[in-house]
Amino acid sequence: MTAWTTDERHAIGSTDDFYIAPFRADGATLGTPTWIWSVVVDDNVYVRAYNGTASRWYQSARAQRAGRITAGGIEKDVTFTPVDDPELNDRIDAAYEAKYGTSPYYPPMVTAKTRAATVRVDPR
Repeated sequence: MTAWTTDERHAIGSTDDFYIAPFRADGATLGTPTWIWSVVVDDNVYVRAYNGTASRWYQSARAQRAGRITAGGIEKDVTFTPVDDPELNDRIDAAYEAKYGTSPYYPPMVTAKTRAATVRVDPR
């Protein structure tokens, strides 16, 4: 696994513009980039699907485990790893609150539905 650089983590952590494009079922064609929220916790990048595990991008990320992101001036091929650690999800909740807590869209991002659709994003 490749790690994010300090500059990349800072750029991603400080922007609201995060686009995720998992590969389609053929494993070669990128899906349509979807704008989502991202947070950085313990030097890793995490995202959640607003619509939970039924989200199309989440299902593709789960099945293909790879794709591309664009955020903070960075475009990278990445891998996706589902997160199911409750303590880590608590820290991710706190990061969502710190970054997006004033948004009316924040409360749904820390529910059981969205926690179930949490993914770590790593550069490839």
